[in-house]
Amino acid sequence: MNVLLTGANGFIGRNIEAALLAAGHQVRRVSRSYGTDFSSMLSPDDWLAHLDGIDAVINSVGIIAERGAQQFELLHTLAPAALFHACLQAGVCRVLQISALGADATAFSAYHLSKRAADDCLRNLDLEWFVLRPSLIYGQGGKSADLFMRLATLPFIPVIADGQQKLQPVHISDVVATVMRCLTSQETRKTLDIVGTETVTFAEWLQWMRLAQGLPRAPVFPIPYSMAMAFARVGKFFNPMLQPENLRMLQAGYSADVQPLAQFLGRTPLPVESRLFFTDVVPSGSAI
Repeated sequence: MNVLLTGANGFIGRNIEAALLAAGHQVRRVSRSYGTDFSSMLSPDDWLAHLDGIDAVINSVGIIAERGAQQFELLHTLAPAALFHACLQAGVCRVLQISALGADATAFSAYHLSKRAADDCLRNLDLEWFVLRPSLIYGQGGKSADLFMRLATLPFIPVIADGQQKLQPVHISDVVATVMRCLTSQETRKTLDIVGTETVTFAEWLQWMRLAQGLPRAPVFPIPYSMAMAFARVGKFFNPMLQPENLRMLQAGYSADVQPLAQFLGRTPLPVESRLFFTDVVPSGSAI
C-alpha cells in the first residue's frame, strides 16, 4: 500500500514507519522535518496533492504542550479535520487517527478535548475509519517514558498525593501492531482503546522502571497535589511534560477494558518485562 503518515518523526510515527517499511509498504512522510508545517494545513485543498496515489492515511501528530504556533486546536483538531475531509474528496477511504485514552465523554483537558474533536469529525465521515486511543505508552524514546525513567532513578521516588493513580501502560509495539492490523482489517469504523494487560499504580510503575534499570526498590516521597501543581506551573518552562494539565490527567488515571483490543489483535497485549522499557517495535515473530 501507499501510506501517507503524518507526524513521521515522532515517537509513535517513526515506529509506525519502521513497521510499514518492513512490511513492504511505501510511506509518504508529512512532518516539519520533511518540509510540511502541519499547523498551516487547515483546508482540504492543502492536502489534496499529498493524497495523490495514496491508499491509506495514518495521522500520528500529537503534542503534549503548546508552544508558539504549536497549538492543540491547530495540530489536533483543525489540520486533521482538513486532512480527513480531503481524504473523502480524494477517495482515500482507509483513515487511521491516533488519538489518546481519555479523549471521550469524560475529557476535561485541552489536550484530550482537541483530540476528541478530531475523532468526532472522522467518525462522522463516510470513510473506513479507525480511532485509536493509546494509554500511557512505554518503550525506547518515548518522552513520557524517558521522564518517568529519570524520576525512577532518584533516591526517593516522587509521587503525586498517595501515588495510587491507576495506569494501564502499553508497549509501543502493541500500538504499532494495532495500526498494522487496521490497515488490512475487514472490520472498520472502530474506536479502540489500546491498553496493556496490567493495571498498576503510578508509584508501583516507577518502582518497575527502577527495577528495570538494575536499581532496588526505593522509598516513596509523596508530594501533596496542590504542591505538585504549583511546581508544575514553574516546571513547565523547563520541561514541556511538566504541565499542570498533564498532572490533572495523570491524577485521573489511564485504564480501560483490554478485551476489545485483544479480540481485534487476536492475542493479548505484551506483558510488562524489564527489557521492553529499552526497546521500540518488536519485529513480528520475535521472542519476547
